[in-house]
Amino acid sequence: MKCENLDVWKRSSNLCVDIYKYFKSLKDYSFKDQITRSSLSIPSNIAEGFERISDKETIRFIDISKGSIAELKTQIFIGIKIGYISKNVGLSWIDELNEISKMLSSLIKKLNSKD
Repeated sequence: MKCENLDVWKRSSNLCVDIYKYFKSLKDYSFKDQITRSSLSIPSNIAEGFERISDKETIRFIDISKGSIAELKTQIFIGIKIGYISKNVGLSWIDELNEISKMLSSLIKKLNSKD
């Protein structure tokens, strides 16, 4: 299966694009670099996992994606508090990340049940 066919990959990629565009003109390069890299890590690790030979390796990379979700959520909450992210935008990103996380958990469950 190709990662490009997975809804979770599509959704996480779209969110990453939204985040990159949102911070395009932010002058705090440290914050911008950290939050964009966290967002990029989610679909990137999904893609890398689906190129692996074993389900165990695939699950490992999906788990890394879930870790990046937690990291990104933290950065979004901080971004809201320091005024870099509007509350409405930030909370909509958090909602999307919660859905993506659920999708990844379901994928891990499905891969584990194949054993």
